[in-house]
Amino acid sequence: MSPTLAIAQPVGCTNLKLRQFLRRVSQHYDEQLAKVGLKTTQYSLLSFIAKLGPVGQTELAATMKMDTSTLSRNLKPLVQAEWVQVSAGTDARSRRVSLTETGRLKRLEAQRRWRVAQDDIHRMLGQDKVAQLHDLIDSSMTLLEPLADVAKGE
Repeated sequence: MSPTLAIAQPVGCTNLKLRQFLRRVSQHYDEQLAKVGLKTTQYSLLSFIAKLGPVGQTELAATMKMDTSTLSRNLKPLVQAEWVQVSAGTDARSRRVSLTETGRLKRLEAQRRWRVAQDDIHRMLGQDKVAQLHDLIDSSMTLLEPLADVAKGE
């Protein structure tokens, strides 16, 4: 008779462990991006806007898995710095977001610092563990999609 392999049970609060891990990783990215005057949230916004081109605010918020009011709040300092431009959309209620030339240059400058942080994390964790982490996060996000629907009231 072969022994049964015991499946390890999680110990501790999943939310706490995720937040601790995210805080540690975020601190490193924040330190690098601060060298060019950006926060990680600002760099992410600039990058998504660069990738999507002129994009509607609602589409941008959905792509980033962010509430539209949070997006509006996070866009304000980027607009004030003249890195992002918000213009009228296809109807009176919609807005389109695009990078300015200054914003494009700021993103390129920040991308070099982001690369340093990214390479550091990959080196410390190892490429295999990073790939496993990405797979686990992606599959977990899919499994947790019903929670997002509940939050939206669907």
